[in-house]
Amino acid sequence: MNIIVCIKQVPDTNEVKLDPVKHTLIRDGVSAIINPDDKAGIECALQLKDKLGAHITVVTMGLPAADVALREALAMGCDDAVLVTDRRLGGADTWATSATVASAVKAVCPNFDLIITGRQAIDGDTAQVGPEIAEHLKLPVISYASDIKVDGGNVTCTRSYDDRTHKLKVKMPCLLTAIGEATTPRYMTPGGIFDAYNKEIKILGRDQLDVAEENIGLKGSPTNVVKSWPKDMKGAGVKKTLDPKEGSAWLVDSMVEKHIL
Repeated sequence: MNIIVCIKQVPDTNEVKLDPVKHTLIRDGVSAIINPDDKAGIECALQLKDKLGAHITVVTMGLPAADVALREALAMGCDDAVLVTDRRLGGADTWATSATVASAVKAVCPNFDLIITGRQAIDGDTAQVGPEIAEHLKLPVISYASDIKVDGGNVTCTRSYDDRTHKLKVKMPCLLTAIGEATTPRYMTPGGIFDAYNKEIKILGRDQLDVAEENIGLKGSPTNVVKSWPKDMKGAGVKKTLDPKEGSAWLVDSMVEKHIL
Protein backbone atom coordinates (compact mmCIF):
# COMPACT_ATOMS: atom_id res chain seq x y z
CA MET A 1 0.00 0.00 0.00
CA ASN A 2 1.27 3.45 -0.95
CA ILE A 3 0.29 6.28 1.38
CA ILE A 4 0.89 9.97 0.72
CA VAL A 5 0.85 12.32 3.71
CA CYS A 6 0.65 16.04 2.93
CA ILE A 7 2.02 18.32 5.63
CA LYS A 8 2.68 22.01 6.15
CA GLN A 9 5.35 23.77 8.16
CA VAL A 10 3.68 26.55 10.14
CA PRO A 11 4.84 29.21 12.60
CA ASP A 12 4.41 28.35 16.25
CA THR A 13 1.22 30.33 16.88
CA ASN A 14 2.21 31.10 20.46
CA GLU A 15 4.83 33.43 18.98
CA VAL A 16 3.10 34.85 15.90
CA LYS A 17 2.92 38.62 15.38
CA LEU A 18 1.22 40.63 12.64
CA ASP A 19 2.88 43.23 10.46
CA PRO A 20 0.93 46.44 11.21
CA VAL A 21 1.42 47.75 7.66
CA LYS A 22 1.18 44.66 5.44
CA HIS A 23 -1.30 42.85 7.75
CA THR A 24 0.57 39.57 7.21
CA LEU A 25 2.22 37.13 9.60
CA ILE A 26 5.75 38.02 10.64
CA ARG A 27 7.62 34.75 10.14
CA ASP A 28 11.21 35.96 10.54
CA GLY A 29 12.73 34.72 13.77
CA VAL A 30 9.65 32.67 14.65
CA SER A 31 10.11 28.96 15.35
CA ALA A 32 8.37 26.62 12.92
CA ILE A 33 6.60 23.33 13.58
CA ILE A 34 4.72 20.66 11.67
CA ASN A 35 1.07 21.65 11.65
CA PRO A 36 -0.55 19.64 14.50
CA ASP A 37 -3.37 18.11 12.44
CA ASP A 38 -0.82 17.10 9.79
CA LYS A 39 1.34 15.47 12.45
CA ALA A 40 -1.67 13.44 13.54
CA GLY A 41 -2.06 12.45 9.88
CA ILE A 42 1.54 11.21 9.88
CA GLU A 43 0.82 9.08 12.93
CA CYS A 44 -2.34 7.64 11.36
CA ALA A 45 -0.29 6.60 8.33
CA LEU A 46 2.45 5.10 10.51
CA GLN A 47 -0.09 3.04 12.44
CA LEU A 48 -1.41 1.62 9.17
CA LYS A 49 2.18 0.86 8.19
CA ASP A 50 2.77 -0.93 11.51
CA LYS A 51 -0.34 -3.08 11.08
CA LEU A 52 -0.44 -3.76 7.35
CA GLY A 53 2.84 -2.69 5.84
CA ALA A 54 2.94 0.41 3.69
CA HIS A 55 5.29 2.82 1.95
CA ILE A 56 4.74 6.37 3.20
CA THR A 57 5.77 9.42 1.19
CA VAL A 58 5.45 12.77 2.93
CA VAL A 59 4.97 15.85 0.73
CA THR A 60 5.12 19.54 1.59
CA MET A 61 5.03 22.78 -0.34
CA GLY A 62 6.99 25.65 1.15
CA LEU A 63 10.30 27.39 1.56
CA PRO A 64 13.57 25.42 1.53
CA ALA A 65 13.52 25.64 5.35
CA ALA A 66 10.60 23.17 5.31
CA ASP A 67 13.29 20.50 4.84
CA VAL A 68 13.39 20.34 8.66
CA ALA A 69 9.70 19.37 8.88
CA LEU A 70 10.19 16.65 6.27
CA ARG A 71 13.15 15.20 8.13
CA GLU A 72 11.12 15.12 11.34
CA ALA A 73 8.49 13.07 9.49
CA LEU A 74 11.22 10.75 8.21
CA ALA A 75 12.61 10.39 11.74
CA MET A 76 9.13 9.37 12.92
CA GLY A 77 9.11 6.54 10.37
CA CYS A 78 8.03 7.82 6.96
CA ASP A 79 9.96 6.35 4.03
CA ASP A 80 10.41 9.17 1.50
CA ALA A 81 10.00 12.94 1.46
CA VAL A 82 9.28 15.49 -1.25
CA LEU A 83 9.72 19.25 -1.02
CA VAL A 84 7.86 21.38 -3.54
CA THR A 85 9.58 24.75 -3.62
CA ASP A 86 9.94 27.51 -6.19
CA ARG A 87 9.61 31.28 -6.01
CA ARG A 88 7.05 31.09 -8.80
CA LEU A 89 4.76 29.14 -6.45
CA GLY A 90 4.84 31.78 -3.71
CA GLY A 91 1.77 33.67 -2.55
CA ALA A 92 -0.59 30.78 -3.34
CA ASP A 93 -4.02 30.65 -1.74
CA THR A 94 -5.75 27.34 -0.97
CA TRP A 95 -6.80 26.76 -4.59
CA ALA A 96 -3.34 27.33 -6.05
CA THR A 97 -1.70 25.38 -3.22
CA SER A 98 -3.98 22.38 -3.70
CA ALA A 99 -3.47 22.41 -7.48
CA THR A 100 0.30 22.44 -6.99
CA VAL A 101 0.33 19.72 -4.34
CA ALA A 102 -2.01 17.52 -6.40
CA SER A 103 0.37 17.84 -9.33
CA ALA A 104 3.30 16.91 -7.10
CA VAL A 105 1.47 13.82 -5.85
CA LYS A 106 0.88 12.65 -9.42
CA ALA A 107 4.55 13.27 -10.23
CA VAL A 108 6.08 11.35 -7.32
CA CYS A 109 3.57 8.55 -6.68
CA PRO A 110 0.86 8.19 -9.32
CA ASN A 111 -0.13 4.74 -8.00
CA PHE A 112 -1.03 5.88 -4.48
CA ASP A 113 -3.77 4.14 -2.53
CA LEU A 114 -4.44 6.68 0.19
CA ILE A 115 -3.73 10.37 0.78
CA ILE A 116 -3.89 11.75 4.31
CA THR A 117 -3.82 15.47 5.10
CA GLY A 118 -4.52 17.36 8.27
CA ARG A 119 -7.96 18.84 8.81
CA GLN A 120 -6.64 22.42 8.70
CA ALA A 121 -3.52 24.49 9.29
CA ILE A 122 -3.23 26.62 12.41
CA ASP A 123 -1.94 29.63 10.45
CA GLY A 124 -4.90 29.79 8.06
CA ASP A 125 -7.66 27.61 9.57
CA THR A 126 -9.45 27.24 6.23
CA ALA A 127 -9.74 23.40 6.15
CA GLN A 128 -9.89 23.73 2.36
CA VAL A 129 -6.61 22.38 0.96
CA GLY A 130 -7.23 18.68 1.67
CA PRO A 131 -10.68 18.51 0.03
CA GLU A 132 -9.42 20.66 -2.87
CA ILE A 133 -6.54 18.21 -3.49
CA ALA A 134 -9.17 15.48 -3.67
CA GLU A 135 -11.14 17.55 -6.17
CA HIS A 136 -8.10 18.05 -8.41
CA LEU A 137 -7.36 14.31 -8.31
CA LYS A 138 -11.04 13.27 -8.67
CA LEU A 139 -10.99 11.35 -5.40
CA PRO A 140 -13.65 10.62 -2.79
CA VAL A 141 -12.87 12.44 0.45
CA ILE A 142 -13.72 11.97 4.11
CA SER A 143 -12.96 15.03 6.21
CA TYR A 144 -12.54 15.30 10.01
CA ALA A 145 -11.42 11.66 10.10
CA SER A 146 -10.26 9.53 13.02
CA ASP A 147 -10.15 5.82 13.90
CA ILE A 148 -8.87 4.98 10.41
CA LYS A 149 -8.88 1.33 9.37
CA VAL A 150 -8.08 -0.38 6.07
CA ASP A 151 -9.73 -3.65 5.05
CA GLY A 152 -8.83 -4.92 1.60
CA GLY A 153 -9.45 -2.09 -0.81
CA ASN A 154 -11.65 -0.08 1.55
CA VAL A 155 -11.07 2.50 4.26
CA THR A 156 -13.42 2.92 7.20
CA CYS A 157 -13.20 5.80 9.64
CA THR A 158 -15.14 8.08 11.92
CA ARG A 159 -16.07 11.57 10.78
CA SER A 160 -16.33 13.83 13.81
CA TYR A 161 -18.81 16.67 14.31
CA ASP A 162 -19.41 18.90 17.31
CA ASP A 163 -22.46 16.91 18.40
CA ARG A 164 -22.23 13.55 16.62
CA THR A 165 -20.08 11.21 14.53
CA HIS A 166 -20.53 9.31 11.28
CA LYS A 167 -19.06 5.92 10.50
CA LEU A 168 -18.08 5.95 6.83
CA LYS A 169 -16.60 3.49 4.38
CA VAL A 170 -14.94 4.43 1.09
CA LYS A 171 -13.10 2.57 -1.63
CA MET A 172 -9.44 3.41 -2.25
CA PRO A 173 -7.86 5.45 -3.73
CA CYS A 174 -9.27 8.21 -1.58
CA LEU A 175 -8.28 11.16 0.59
CA LEU A 176 -8.82 11.65 4.33
CA THR A 177 -8.32 14.80 6.38
CA ALA A 178 -7.30 13.82 9.91
CA ILE A 179 -8.22 15.71 13.06
CA GLY A 180 -5.53 16.45 15.61
CA GLU A 181 -7.46 14.48 18.23
CA ALA A 182 -7.34 11.34 16.08
CA THR A 183 -4.18 10.07 17.74
CA THR A 184 -1.07 11.02 19.70
CA PRO A 185 1.95 11.35 17.37
CA ARG A 186 4.98 9.28 18.30
CA TYR A 187 8.34 10.77 19.12
CA MET A 188 11.29 10.62 16.81
CA THR A 189 13.87 7.98 17.73
CA PRO A 190 17.63 8.72 17.89
CA GLY A 191 18.23 6.16 15.15
CA GLY A 192 15.39 7.63 13.13
CA ILE A 193 16.94 11.08 13.36
CA PHE A 194 20.30 9.82 12.11
CA ASP A 195 18.62 7.96 9.26
CA ALA A 196 16.48 10.98 8.37
CA TYR A 197 19.51 13.21 7.88
CA ASN A 198 21.21 10.59 5.74
CA LYS A 199 18.26 10.42 3.34
CA GLU A 200 17.92 12.52 0.22
CA ILE A 201 14.81 14.64 -0.02
CA LYS A 202 13.38 14.93 -3.51
CA ILE A 203 13.02 18.54 -4.67
CA LEU A 204 10.34 19.53 -7.17
CA GLY A 205 10.22 22.96 -8.76
CA ARG A 206 7.72 24.59 -11.07
CA ASP A 207 9.21 22.96 -14.14
CA GLN A 208 8.65 19.44 -12.77
CA LEU A 209 4.94 20.01 -12.20
CA ASP A 210 2.20 19.41 -14.74
CA VAL A 211 -0.10 22.21 -13.63
CA ALA A 212 -1.49 25.13 -15.59
CA GLU A 213 0.20 28.49 -15.12
CA GLU A 214 -3.11 30.13 -14.27
CA ASN A 215 -3.46 27.81 -11.24
CA ILE A 216 -0.18 28.51 -9.42
CA GLY A 217 1.29 31.15 -7.16
CA LEU A 218 -0.12 34.54 -6.40
CA LYS A 219 -1.39 35.15 -9.94
CA GLY A 220 -3.25 31.84 -9.90
CA SER A 221 -4.97 32.58 -6.58
CA PRO A 222 -8.60 33.71 -6.85
CA THR A 223 -8.56 34.93 -3.23
CA ASN A 224 -6.20 37.21 -1.34
CA VAL A 225 -5.88 38.57 2.19
CA VAL A 226 -6.86 42.25 2.30
CA LYS A 227 -6.29 42.70 6.01
CA SER A 228 -5.68 40.65 9.15
CA TRP A 229 -5.59 41.62 12.80
CA PRO A 230 -5.26 39.97 16.20
CA LYS A 231 -8.38 39.05 18.11
CA ASP A 232 -9.47 41.81 20.47
CA MET A 233 -9.16 41.07 24.16
CA LYS A 234 -12.49 40.75 25.95
CA GLY A 235 -13.27 43.14 28.75
CA ALA A 236 -13.60 42.02 32.34
CA GLY A 237 -17.40 42.13 32.14
CA VAL A 238 -19.82 43.25 34.82
CA LYS A 239 -19.86 41.65 38.27
CA LYS A 240 -23.01 41.65 40.38
CA THR A 241 -23.68 40.21 43.81
CA LEU A 242 -27.42 39.63 44.05
CA ASP A 243 -29.80 37.14 45.57
CA PRO A 244 -31.34 34.63 43.10
CA LYS A 245 -34.55 36.60 42.57
CA GLU A 246 -32.80 39.92 41.99
CA GLY A 247 -30.13 38.20 39.85
CA SER A 248 -32.63 36.55 37.53
CA ALA A 249 -34.51 39.84 37.08
CA TRP A 250 -31.27 41.67 36.30
CA LEU A 251 -30.28 39.04 33.72
CA VAL A 252 -33.64 39.28 31.96
CA ASP A 253 -33.52 43.08 31.92
CA SER A 254 -29.97 43.00 30.54
CA MET A 255 -30.90 40.60 27.76
CA VAL A 256 -33.93 42.68 26.83
CA GLU A 257 -31.74 45.78 26.72
CA LYS A 258 -29.31 44.04 24.34
CA HIS A 259 -32.23 42.70 22.21
CA ILE A 260 -31.34 39.10 23.04
CA LEU A 261 -34.87 38.63 24.36
